[in-house]
Amino acid sequence: MTQQEILKRDKYTCQKCGYNNLEGEGLEIHHINPKYTNKGENIDDPSNLITLCSICHHYAPDEPTYFKKYVNDKIDGKILDTFRNSKWSISERTTIGMNKKAKNGFIVTKPPIGYILINKKLTVDTEKAEKVKKIYETYLNTDISLTQLAKANNLTTSGLIKLLQNKTYLGKVKFGNEYQGTHTPIIEQTLFNMVQEKLTHGNNTVQDEKRIQNRD
Repeated sequence: MTQQEILKRDKYTCQKCGYNNLEGEGLEIHHINPKYTNKGENIDDPSNLITLCSICHHYAPDEPTYFKKYVNDKIDGKILDTFRNSKWSISERTTIGMNKKAKNGFIVTKPPIGYILINKKLTVDTEKAEKVKKIYETYLNTDISLTQLAKANNLTTSGLIKLLQNKTYLGKVKFGNEYQGTHTPIIEQTLFNMVQEKLTHGNNTVQDEKRIQNRD
């Protein structure tokens, strides 16, 4: 079942506090048995998914036994409306904090290949950074296809395309808008621009790859 189907099944209602929103705003899908405790099981089975509002989801325990008690201990959703209607709600506070972090030049997502986090700062991983440079140069200077290049580097084709389009390698960070980062670039602007041009207009473009995949 999709997220929308789970929301519909649960009548767009938090199963703990009763908060209801037919647009799905302020509602999230919670895994009753979390990902890290499910081994060999289908964690996205509908029986393992439940609708919670963002506030109840934030405080939900990870242990399934505790969660059952948590969700059965109902509360009146109106009690939470003060927090829900405030611009300082959990989700908005998180967004504001992440946006501020990005504006200050710090990455707010998982570090891409070629970087590691040291003391919360994006730092070049020398060995993997060289691998990233080689991928850019190989794509630009040879006729290798995106699929072949991806397989040669243990990547999916979509993962390779994201790598070739990732402006983090230019020293940028993005969260909604694009900002100048505090980290060291791995790829020079000229090389990056030439790769983007080939991805769009040259041989072995993204569109070529899609046509090949559709044909297969």
